[in-house]
Amino acid sequence: MPTPDNNSPQLKQNLKNMWMSGDFGKVAAMSAKEAEHFVSRLNIPRGAKVLDVACGTGNLAIPAARTGAQVTGVDIATNLLEQARERAAKENLQIKFDEGDAENLPYADGSFNVVMTMFGAIFAPNPEKTARELVRVCKPGGTIAMANWRPDGLVAHTFHVTSRHSPPPPGGISPLLWGDENVVRERFGSSVSGIEMTRRSVEFRYPFSPKGVVQFFREYFGPSAAAFARLDAKGQEALAADLEAAWAQFNRSQGDETVVPVDYLEVVATKA
Repeated sequence: MPTPDNNSPQLKQNLKNMWMSGDFGKVAAMSAKEAEHFVSRLNIPRGAKVLDVACGTGNLAIPAARTGAQVTGVDIATNLLEQARERAAKENLQIKFDEGDAENLPYADGSFNVVMTMFGAIFAPNPEKTARELVRVCKPGGTIAMANWRPDGLVAHTFHVTSRHSPPPPGGISPLLWGDENVVRERFGSSVSGIEMTRRSVEFRYPFSPKGVVQFFREYFGPSAAAFARLDAKGQEALAADLEAAWAQFNRSQGDETVVPVDYLEVVATKA
């Protein structure tokens, strides 16, 4: 069997189409407050040049710009970039949003004081290339910061449930490996002079039941929509039922809402 090509133009186009489907802005809104906390912990100095990789609708870029930093956001999904521009315009924030690939960033070496990404760059299919690019565009002594889903907890559980029912195309590397401290150290290696990793949590709160949460993601989250689309009606019903059970298992609310704390790994590294 031929080895899948994770660099093929078709794969990249498929990924772009997936992230542009649905409306990821509605999903991203659930972690916007945590994104503000993430940025505040970086203590970005005024005037610093900051890059938000796989920026989506600007969850990191916008609070970074509020500090007076010179911020650029980059993402493959052009519709998400449009949402980001609209959000920035409402606050009169000057942020440059570019279309681009986390594995081939359209910037010169050492362009930014801070390079950051939250639940975004981890989905690029070639993690080693992604790590090299995050380092390459950062200035020596600059900061590389990531928020990565951990390979345990609700997100991991829903990934495993989905993959069991609807296996993704061959050749993909799990984005959850970015939540493993040893893997992160290996991927950055000697390109960073120091690295701190902290386990943190973001609370997902939805004003509907676990069944409603599954429908929400099915409608608005591109990867979920793609997983359901690979199945027939019976398979879709089974996947929905198991995902509903997963959300119910982790739900801390006894009412008609769903409240789930989800752990992630905060990575803050210094470029060598």
